[in-house]
Amino acid sequence: MHTSPAANTGTVSAQNEDSIIKAHERSQAFGVAAADDPDFSSLTHIQLERALDENRLLLDHAFPAMQTLYGQIANTGNVVVLSSAQGVLLHTLGDTDFEEKASKVALLPGVDWSERTKGTNAIGTALSELQPVTVHGKQHYLAANMGLACSCAPIFDPEGGLLGALDVTGDYRSHHPHTLALVRMSVQMMENRMLENSFPKAIQLRFHAGAEFLGTLAEGLVAFTRDGRFLSANRCAQFQLGMSLNALKAHTFSSLFDLPISALVDLFGNAPTAPKQLCMHNGVNVWCQADIRPTSPWIAPLFSAMQDSSATGSPAQPTKTPPPEEVVVTRSRSDARRRASALDELDTGDKQIHSVIHKLRKVANHDIPVLILGETGTGKDLMARAIHDDSQRANKPFVPVNCASIPDTLIEAELFGYEEGAFTGARKKGSPGKILQAHGGTLFLDEIGDMPPHLQARLLRVLQERKVSPLGSANELHVDIYVVSATHKNLKEMITHGQFREDLYYRLNGIVVQLPALRDRSDFEPLVHKILQSLSKTGPAVAVSRDVMTLLRCHHWPGNLRQLHNLLRTAVVMARDDGCIEREHLPDDFLMDVSGAVAPRVETDVESPHPHPAATPSEPLPHPDADNQRLQDVTLQTMVQILRQHKGNISAAAKALGVSRNTIYRKKHLLPQGLID
Repeated sequence: MHTSPAANTGTVSAQNEDSIIKAHERSQAFGVAAADDPDFSSLTHIQLERALDENRLLLDHAFPAMQTLYGQIANTGNVVVLSSAQGVLLHTLGDTDFEEKASKVALLPGVDWSERTKGTNAIGTALSELQPVTVHGKQHYLAANMGLACSCAPIFDPEGGLLGALDVTGDYRSHHPHTLALVRMSVQMMENRMLENSFPKAIQLRFHAGAEFLGTLAEGLVAFTRDGRFLSANRCAQFQLGMSLNALKAHTFSSLFDLPISALVDLFGNAPTAPKQLCMHNGVNVWCQADIRPTSPWIAPLFSAMQDSSATGSPAQPTKTPPPEEVVVTRSRSDARRRASALDELDTGDKQIHSVIHKLRKVANHDIPVLILGETGTGKDLMARAIHDDSQRANKPFVPVNCASIPDTLIEAELFGYEEGAFTGARKKGSPGKILQAHGGTLFLDEIGDMPPHLQARLLRVLQERKVSPLGSANELHVDIYVVSATHKNLKEMITHGQFREDLYYRLNGIVVQLPALRDRSDFEPLVHKILQSLSKTGPAVAVSRDVMTLLRCHHWPGNLRQLHNLLRTAVVMARDDGCIEREHLPDDFLMDVSGAVAPRVETDVESPHPHPAATPSEPLPHPDADNQRLQDVTLQTMVQILRQHKGNISAAAKALGVSRNTIYRKKHLLPQGLID
């Protein structure tokens, strides 16, 4: 545990000499000899793999910060080093001209750089002192390391536990005095991101005495539960609140800001808003911005996301924070409403959908990939979005990639990214690619069955190693992604024909769920009403007549949920002044299609084994638009006739009618007794 935020955020120059003296004393006590040669003993490959697995939380958050840090010091003859809490090197990233020297002093993954084996050095000493430190030249205990200059800072998790250390090492003759500041800033970025990810559903408050510092590394970040209990705070928050992490654990939002948590929810819970001033327990006024996940309607934002991603293929861009405005905080006794589960919002009564959601809840947050099967338009993208929204990654990117909509020549660059000049027409500054954009969040691979075979091997490697190499780059970048994929194709059949890799299939199908076609769902009417409710949000409510509902239920819906939504969206606009959707508000092509499905032409040379006065094979069927015949009557007559032709066989009759078996079962009470067993 680290002792105080002030010790870690203030200057370290005065402490550095004391740290070096103590480190030399410890080195002597460990029995390290200054003349010892570098110790090249390392973990075995299996042991290193185990160490990487054990430090997955650290690695996931360290790689982006290491890449950023290396970009700031590139071509200066330095190497960025990440170590575990025990001092074992986990990863290095450096200039090629320094790699040879680094290898000579055993600055390699798997090597122990604790003081116990290397004596005084920045990594081992920072881990022992629990504070940032620079070890320059002859300050190293081993003579073999005296040609180095190393700046290192320890890394702590949101609970205050030591996770590891981040270090920059180079030639002592070219050492820059600001290197330690860059390392500390990188560690701060890392710790802030770790805190955000550890409490995705918490209320996260960002604050600083100066509004201009919000959104920078200087801002305080503190997480509270929905009822106001303290969870964690970053170093800047600890410093501004004047308490260590351990001391803050005894507090609540109310004791720190003299307000109920409900007042904060009232200020920030509805939509992104301008920073507002609050007063801390010590009397200092600070500007605040709170991240509170809002309660959302059932399906409107999901359909909006579906349409946005279909149109652009990229996630929505974050909105800019408005300028600050001073407000008077009014205390409120209202409680914060918990956000409804996104998966629950998709559960409208169909047994198969309910079963799918039940399975998905079982594997939630267990890093088990999900493969969603279903016809085009059944809502696979909605389900993928709901999986993400209910996960611990909910406040991180959800990046959809439609493998069928991107040309084969571009999908590799779109997915894996590319460096500047990687190919003709490449953007000037390159592109990170969808996989890197999804870092920390969820990558949704829609229509995965359409991915070109030559890219399936590259994707498999990314999923196995969690590393991606952009086109034109020699570097591999670590990625932390949760993968959800979807397809309307039969992947197993594609495997037998050599069109889809079997090893990729088994990497993607941690759990497979099948979404039913709209025509097979038993919750059709509730689904229609839910969609109408979402479409009527900005205007008066629009109902649907019984006649139209009958038409809707009888349609085969080849476009499934997407087709139903688009049809209702148009109908709502057409019926806005009338308040109820009637036939005249429906598109002509739909009316033509549904008329054919409801009253198919029946061959007159087929005898019915059980003639019925309502309709016989020799009798012409009334046209659905006949003035003297309601559509429902025609539907029932046709259904009776087809059932008799097929001797009560539901499946055969449903196929002949072009409807689902459920459609016939739902009308069973209207059919002659004995016709269906």
